[in-house]
Amino acid sequence: MEKFFEKLESALKNDIMVKMTLSKPVSKNSDLRNIYIKPILLRDNKMCQFTYRYERRDETKNFDMAQTMEQVRSLVPETFQNVSLFTISEDVTLLVSKKGKPTMMCKKVQESREQDLSHDHEKQRLIDPAKPWWYLLGLTTREGKVLADMQHKFKQICKYVEIVDGVMRQTKFDDEIHIADMGAGKGYLTFALYEYLTTHYDKKIVMEGVEIRRDLVEKINEIIQKCQLKNFRFIENSIENYKSENLDVLIALHACDTATDDAILKGIRNNAKLIICAPCCHKQIRREMEKSGKTDSMTKYGISLERQAVMITDAVRAFVLEYCGYKTQVMEFIEIDNTPKNVLLVGRKSDKPVDKEAVAKQIKELLDQYGIEEHYLWKNLWKNCRTY
Repeated sequence: MEKFFEKLESALKNDIMVKMTLSKPVSKNSDLRNIYIKPILLRDNKMCQFTYRYERRDETKNFDMAQTMEQVRSLVPETFQNVSLFTISEDVTLLVSKKGKPTMMCKKVQESREQDLSHDHEKQRLIDPAKPWWYLLGLTTREGKVLADMQHKFKQICKYVEIVDGVMRQTKFDDEIHIADMGAGKGYLTFALYEYLTTHYDKKIVMEGVEIRRDLVEKINEIIQKCQLKNFRFIENSIENYKSENLDVLIALHACDTATDDAILKGIRNNAKLIICAPCCHKQIRREMEKSGKTDSMTKYGISLERQAVMITDAVRAFVLEYCGYKTQVMEFIEIDNTPKNVLLVGRKSDKPVDKEAVAKQIKELLDQYGIEEHYLWKNLWKNCRTY
């Protein structure tokens, strides 16, 4: 271990380090995947740029040479078990076993190498504001510059695409991906996801926006036709009545009250590979809780009752997805329209067997605890359906 740190210190002092990567996290549950390190020139000072690569984002920090040594010593082997150091003349690899035994391997390089001391360029925007549909949707000028009062909205749209992309890349799809965006509204997020997927995925993307307001549907379809976007359309329909012969990804963001349940149910019954929801209201469960008269220290006061109703509503939704064979995640979601509803519920279809009896028992116990006679999604899962 110390021999490796001696080589690293020598590479830094002699200015011969090209790059370094810390990988293989000790914790399998760590969101931090690896760290990429490279020398840079910052205001005429030699520094090392650390890029922390998380599952869905990158963070960058700069350290001087002494700080770089301290950082690497603190991270290896406590956080990462593998280190790859590349210098102008040598490759050095440090591997730490599960038992903590270090092994170092060195290899001389024959090719000519040079340092790249430039900064990493600012990450390219996931969405290109110069695309004509953004002007037609009212987010940019004709020249492709985001309007001042739409800057925040555009950042939110890009963040949404980043999150959905991270979820989709964990899912296996065929050569065509059929996506339905329920309650698509003005179409900002639908267009953003379509643009990103058709640009970055080597698959045929078929996108439908489902919206009940006729004027919005007509306006969006005019934009789609004007921009000649293929396999993309908006349809006038409610979430409950929407029908699809082929559905891989169902998205429903802030569908009001039980409309979120209708969307989840639509995804389940269409055997969607991925269901992504940002739930909105909890009115149905709150009414059930108020009707039962069961209160405790958590639900005695109005605000507590409201928050508990939210948690119960979404917990049962997650349980229902598990019951139907989905690996479920509940995560924090950056709100789209300045709403406090910032939970993202993700269900990914799994082939693993499910103990349905155990999941159903958990649902029943949770509902019984608060005197809830029925949960809209749980009740309607069985309606006119023999599958479950």
